[in-house]
Amino acid sequence: MFNEDNTSEKMLIETIRKNGWTYFPAEKLPREYNDVIVEPMLKAALIRLNPEIAEEPSRADEVIYKLRTLILTVQPHSLVTQNELFKKMIFEDNSYPFGKDGRMVPIRFFGTGSRKSLALNEYVVTNQWVFPKEEGGKRLDIVLLINGFPVAIGELKTPVRKAITWLDGAGDISAYEKSIPQMFVTNVFNFASEGKHYRYGSVNMPINLWGPWHTTNNKQEGTLADVKRSVEAMMKPEIVMDIFQFFTMFATDKKYRKYKIICRYQQFEGANLIVERVKEGYPKKGLIWHFQGSGKSLLMVFASQKLRMTPELKNPTVVIVDDRLDLETQITATFNASDIPNLASAGSKEELISFFKGDMRKILITTIFKFGEVEGVLNQRDNIILMVDEAHRTQEGNLGEKMRMALPNAFFFGLTGTPINRTDKNTFFTFGAEEDKTGYMSRYSFSDSIRDKATLPLHFETVPVDMHVNQEEVNVAFDEMTKNLSANEKTELARRVKLEAIMKSPERIRKVCEHIAGHFKAKIEPNGFKGQVVCYDRECCLLYKKEFDNLLGEDASTIVMDTNNDKEDRYKEYRRDRDTEGKLLDYFRDPDSPLKLVIVTSKLLTGFDAPILQTMYLDKPMKDHTLLQAICRTNRLYGEEKTHGLIVDYIGIFDDVANALDFDEKNVQKVITNIEEVKKQLPFLLRKCLRYFLGIDRTIDGWEGLMAAQECLPTTKEKDSFGADYRVLNRAWDALSPNQFLALFKEDYLWLTKVYESVKPTDGRGSLVWAALGAKTIELVHQNVTVEAVRDDLDILELDADIIDSFLESKKDTKKAVKKIEINLVARIVKHSGEPKFIKLGERLEDLREKHELGLITSVEFLKYLLEVARDAVEAEKETVPEKEIDKGKSALTEFFNSVKNSTTPIIVERIVTDIDNIVKIVRFDGWQNTTAGKQEVKKALRSVVWVKYKIKDKELFDKAYGYVEMYY
Repeated sequence: MFNEDNTSEKMLIETIRKNGWTYFPAEKLPREYNDVIVEPMLKAALIRLNPEIAEEPSRADEVIYKLRTLILTVQPHSLVTQNELFKKMIFEDNSYPFGKDGRMVPIRFFGTGSRKSLALNEYVVTNQWVFPKEEGGKRLDIVLLINGFPVAIGELKTPVRKAITWLDGAGDISAYEKSIPQMFVTNVFNFASEGKHYRYGSVNMPINLWGPWHTTNNKQEGTLADVKRSVEAMMKPEIVMDIFQFFTMFATDKKYRKYKIICRYQQFEGANLIVERVKEGYPKKGLIWHFQGSGKSLLMVFASQKLRMTPELKNPTVVIVDDRLDLETQITATFNASDIPNLASAGSKEELISFFKGDMRKILITTIFKFGEVEGVLNQRDNIILMVDEAHRTQEGNLGEKMRMALPNAFFFGLTGTPINRTDKNTFFTFGAEEDKTGYMSRYSFSDSIRDKATLPLHFETVPVDMHVNQEEVNVAFDEMTKNLSANEKTELARRVKLEAIMKSPERIRKVCEHIAGHFKAKIEPNGFKGQVVCYDRECCLLYKKEFDNLLGEDASTIVMDTNNDKEDRYKEYRRDRDTEGKLLDYFRDPDSPLKLVIVTSKLLTGFDAPILQTMYLDKPMKDHTLLQAICRTNRLYGEEKTHGLIVDYIGIFDDVANALDFDEKNVQKVITNIEEVKKQLPFLLRKCLRYFLGIDRTIDGWEGLMAAQECLPTTKEKDSFGADYRVLNRAWDALSPNQFLALFKEDYLWLTKVYESVKPTDGRGSLVWAALGAKTIELVHQNVTVEAVRDDLDILELDADIIDSFLESKKDTKKAVKKIEINLVARIVKHSGEPKFIKLGERLEDLREKHELGLITSVEFLKYLLEVARDAVEAEKETVPEKEIDKGKSALTEFFNSVKNSTTPIIVERIVTDIDNIVKIVRFDGWQNTTAGKQEVKKALRSVVWVKYKIKDKELFDKAYGYVEMYY
């Protein structure tokens, strides 16, 4: 029969043994039951590793006595402190008076670093370890020892009992830490398994923070084979020693309590890839994508710690570069909390220059903007390593170029928390190495982080605000207001006013705030969580705050915003320095404070870490990595009660989230390859632009030089021609920047850029029109807007790992070009244009297209409307068109969809449409509607698409889909 002993325990011991550990049954070890350290093993190691002890072996007893005292004096409440003291005694405070004439010399407890040195250690695995001897002694399933120190303890459970999981084993270890803390003073990590999942954690770590250990190529779980793979990957002697020395740290929280940090597998992988690349000396760059909230800041801490402590790197300088002050604050706090020594910061250009000119060998944290203020080379050393955080925003331009010129021989590693999308192609060129075939040296995706419980899944609660605009009255008044403007000026004014007018409608703001207040009080506050409200702009922040003061009280909310460029002092009340803002955010993080909601528009959407924040009320259009970074403020772990982050979405942003997750790795590889072609083309593109100015002395500065250049472009035709050529050059330059290759052409490019800016066509009248009529137009729209309802009856969409993977997989299958539809819905309506029913269908189609283009309906609503029109079109054809003329070769829903979709239509909607029409093809035979079995099969097929595959549990949508399929036969 199968049990714990002959399955989980036996398999783990055999796997660990094959990894290079020697197996001893616990009763065969030379120790007493009350001993934590196997002292004969430790003494032998001290003699083996230290000539000073080898010449006088009794000195080992002095060392062991000191360690024994540390272990025996531990109490449950001081376990983390004693664990930290043990590590310091081993690697830092390890000097003893064993040298000549009592000179202090460092004592080695372990062989570290090289394979030859690591081989000097004794690695032992044992089982059924009893401690202490007295009655009530505990029996530990598996103990790993290095040189006699118990460095890892594992508890195993049977894989064949449904109610038993790895959590039971982890719970046993948590209890042992309280009852026999002595066994954990020398501990590196603990682990637990029931033969299906493997999890590990450090001393006193809450069980919900224990993590898996996967390999890059295999992240499956659920079988003994999966557990065996994880153990094989983690329990190598060299990896355990690496984790012990470089990947465990001790930090202090804001209440001055000590806690221990241990790396997750993706941090171990990413940091070591950086270290190995620096040790090899090539390539001198690399790009790491680890998803938001999965511990990217700690990865940089671990990498910095190991780089600084690696002897062959000869005391390197490590630089952490951010592109936002809030990110700099967050990362500085992470480093400070982790008690990392030799930390410096550069708050000014002078401090940055002084740091590098003074050849400081420390860890520097600074912002990219400081490099924009320096000129020339600051330091030419080749053991300077830069880790550039959120590498896809400002690093690619002039700032990144100056940084590379200042440190010409440095290593540059880019780190990002969101996938690099198509608009950031040059990021792969800037940081991606050709040796990394996918563009990334390390990748840890959204679905990886959710599966590993490094972050929480995100749920989307779509709350569309149903608005009615009295378009007829608006049009009449608008035409009267703008009767003296040209058609183009009218169009521009209408475009600019449309979104702002809707977002700032007083009635809309009141209804949205009422919904937020009710939702928060009913669903969020009772669970002990807090919220963030993201508004359209700074003015909206003030408007929302006023409403919340009436609904929730003044203490319940505050605004955190950028108050720069506030000439009228409208936002003076919320002007705070960094220290004051930091204290306010700590107040927000405090579960006992009355501050429940922070209102923002652009601040706190990156770099803001508040695990108590569960819900984001999102009422601002955002896209791509900005959107992903924002919504991931809610995905941090916070106790067992927080199971997900929640986005309450008032503008239908789920579609943009899905698109932001899309990135094409083949496209990335193509970018890296094609960038060399761009380099070859750049000199030609530059010469093409300079040909417009033959004979011009470009050394002449000031107005004389600029006027001479402008005279070379006397007509609009020549200006347009130069502008077109310059824009091609500009795109090529941006694709390559920052790159030292560009330095040869920089002077000519900057001259051309200034000339282009001076002749670029501009129409100043647009801004004058806006200033004169913009406010009046918004007021006009507000007067004719009615908010009918803020709907909260839609189901919550869960963005979990399976949905993400399914979406990304579907994107790979999408054809680059959509085949032109020969017979589409428009053709049907035109064909039967004399029929009243088809005239009505045409009007409904136009209404749907207009709403979709304006973004006034969500994906789910769009699908419902589409299904209704498709069903009615099929019915109309049956009633008005002879059977022989009806072409059923095309599925009606697909035809409808292709008539109303546009470039912004989410691909996920297209997939649902295709899947529903595929069901039509399967069941299309006469009479199936009249049989119970037929109806059940169709409903089952529909559920597999709408409910299971796409997780849209909306009954109305399901019923409409079924009605359409039922009609189409």
